[in-house]
Amino acid sequence: MPTPIFVLGEALMDCIAQPDGQLRPLMGGSPFNLARAAALRGASAAYLNPLSSDLFGQGMAGQLQKDGVQLSGGSTVLPTSLAVVQVSNGQPSYGFYREGIADRDYTVDGIVALLRAQKTPGIMHTGSLLLIPPEHHKVLAILQTARAMGWTISVDINLRPQVAGELAPYVAALKDVIALTDWLKASDEDLQTMGFADVRLAESARLVETLRSGVPQAALSRVALTFGGDGAHLDIAGHGCSLPVPPTQVVDTVGAGDTFWGNALADWALQPDGAADRVATTLAQAMKAAALNCARQGCQPPRWDEVQAA
Repeated sequence: MPTPIFVLGEALMDCIAQPDGQLRPLMGGSPFNLARAAALRGASAAYLNPLSSDLFGQGMAGQLQKDGVQLSGGSTVLPTSLAVVQVSNGQPSYGFYREGIADRDYTVDGIVALLRAQKTPGIMHTGSLLLIPPEHHKVLAILQTARAMGWTISVDINLRPQVAGELAPYVAALKDVIALTDWLKASDEDLQTMGFADVRLAESARLVETLRSGVPQAALSRVALTFGGDGAHLDIAGHGCSLPVPPTQVVDTVGAGDTFWGNALADWALQPDGAADRVATTLAQAMKAAALNCARQGCQPPRWDEVQAA
């Protein structure tokens, strides 16, 4: 039976600036995107945060259900969060509206109750905007309880320093979260912002070792590092592989990392055994999925049959 993937994190509307100055709203939010990508890959995925009862929230709920994601967080009258996205040379930059919004209308006890209702532990994924202080305190409490219950913790750092304000407390919060993490994804930009030096694909083995050196021995058994157009690296319990980016016509890179990690998590959820023996295959398939997403505007993760066809 597939291992369930439970996703905690933001669901928002990416309002993408068009050449004529208008804003085109597209569904987004890193965890929301990841839940969709994992479900489209064939995994059992559930989204844990409340969605707004406004039109945006209703649309997002419909999209999740269409893609096969279970809605476990219910609804709220609070509005959907917004992000204004400027794309330059294919790379997005963001401005966020995050106060008094739907996906933050959750409690530690409520999320823990959802986890306890599962017969067997699964994969608990989080990251991105919920790791920003002081929100990270709620996330830490959930992750600590989840670990004690036997859940595998997945985190995509997905740093947003422009939202956080002070960088030092943000990085300290991230380190507390990473100490509880089993499976970690970080981009080159994440690592640079956290203060890592010489962040290059060729340095992946050293970067993974440095990440692991600061956490408990049992943590970070699986680490993925992404380097934009240069490629990505995946390490599972010391078995590492680096690959270049597959050829693709890039429209934009919105949701590429979410699609990548969602496909990796789904691979492990669907085939729990022998992950270290198929590092290269898992990495290649996740990168193919991300490349297909980059050929579309906004985050539009591919189905598994599309990845296979590619």
